[in-house]
Amino acid sequence: MTSILAESPNLGYGPIAVLLGVVFAVGIVILLLTHYLPKATRHGPEKDAAYESGMPIVGDARQRFNVKFYLVAMMFLIFDVELILMYPWAMAFLKSRTSEPIADNAPMIFWVGVVFFIIVTVGFIYEWGKGILRYD
Repeated sequence: MTSILAESPNLGYGPIAVLLGVVFAVGIVILLLTHYLPKATRHGPEKDAAYESGMPIVGDARQRFNVKFYLVAMMFLIFDVELILMYPWAMAFLKSRTSEPIADNAPMIFWVGVVFFIIVTVGFIYEWGKGILRYD
């Protein structure tokens, strides 16, 4: 694979410019076609009603949400990002176990991951104890 890349000529930004040109051309053609093609013009209360998963509309869409909804959403995002950060740590730890130059750092990389996981676990237990994750 690297030999193919090494032997390829330097094309510069030409392919990117061609790709952007094609994308803009296709976008303009789609906009023009949807604007000038004939459309169905049927109207009525059923046709103009908002559609949400086949359910009839009940109440106002501008209702207040419980604050716990936002807390649960923020906790999900925080723990999701923390979980995503565990993957690069695991890859760095595995590489430190197999690679000679950074093999001396393997214990430090391991303990950094353990401390990170302990902090995440303590935070989760604290939130669970405070009832933030309880959505009643």
